[in-house]
Amino acid sequence: MTKFTNKTVLITGGASGIGLLMLKAAIKRSASNLIILDLNSAALKKIEAEFFGSDCNITCITTDISKEDELKSAVEKIELKGLQFDILINNAGIVTGKSFREHSLTDIDRNMQVNSIAPMKLTSLLLPAMLDKKQGHIINISSAASMLSNPGMSVYCASKWAMTGWSDSLRLEMERGNTGVKVLTVTPYYIDTGMFRGVESPVIPLLKPEKVVSKIIKAIENDSIILRTPKIIYTLPLVKGILPKRLLDIVIGRFFGIYSSMDKFKGRNNE
Repeated sequence: MTKFTNKTVLITGGASGIGLLMLKAAIKRSASNLIILDLNSAALKKIEAEFFGSDCNITCITTDISKEDELKSAVEKIELKGLQFDILINNAGIVTGKSFREHSLTDIDRNMQVNSIAPMKLTSLLLPAMLDKKQGHIINISSAASMLSNPGMSVYCASKWAMTGWSDSLRLEMERGNTGVKVLTVTPYYIDTGMFRGVESPVIPLLKPEKVVSKIIKAIENDSIILRTPKIIYTLPLVKGILPKRLLDIVIGRFFGIYSSMDKFKGRNNE
C-alpha cells in the first residue's frame, strides 16, 4: 500500500483542475515535498502564496512540458535541491475540440506532445532514480477517449490512446522486472472542469472533479493498476469486442449521445 506521508510528489498541470485538487489531497496526506510543473505562472504564484508556511515544501516551476529543454531544466532544478521522487503524476493535458480537417499542424503537434510524448519523456528522466531505489509510483491520467473514437476530438483521442498503451506496457515491464515501481493508468469520462467546458452528455453525467480525485488518491494508496470512472467505463472494452462496429456506432452515438457530445465544445481558452 502506497502512502503519501513524507513522500516527494511531482504533479504536471497542478495549478488548476484535478491537478490542483490532487495537490491539496497530497498535502492533507502529509506529503513532505510537492513539485508542480505548469505553464500558468500566475496560478503557480497563487499556489505559493496560499501554501506558504505549510508543513509541505512546495516548489512551483513554470514549465512548458511540450518543450524538451524546459522539461530537462525543470528536472535539473529539482535534483539540485537534493529531492528524490517517490510519486509522479502525469496529469497535464489539453484538448482541441474541432474536426480533424480544421486542425492545424501546430494543433496536432501540441496535443500529441502534451498528452503523450511529454509524459513519456518526463517519466524517462525520473525512472532511473526510482529503479535505483527499487520503489516509486507513476500515475498516468489518460481518458476514456483512449478506448473510444469520438468525432470532434480525433487528435485528443489519438494522444490518449498512445498514453494508455504506453502506460500499461510500462506497468508490465516494471512488474516483469520486479523493479518495485508501480504504475497506475486512469481513464475517466468527461470531467466537469474548464478543459471540457461546453461538452454535453445526455446519458452519462460529467464527473465531479472532487470525486474523481478522491478515487485517484484511493487507487494510488491501494496500488491499483487501472482506474476507470464511472463504473460503466469498465464495460466499454467488452461492448466494443462484442458489438459489430455499425451497431456500436448506434449504441454509443445515438443512444448515449457521445458522438455529438463535442458539438458545442468551448474548452479553456478555446483550445
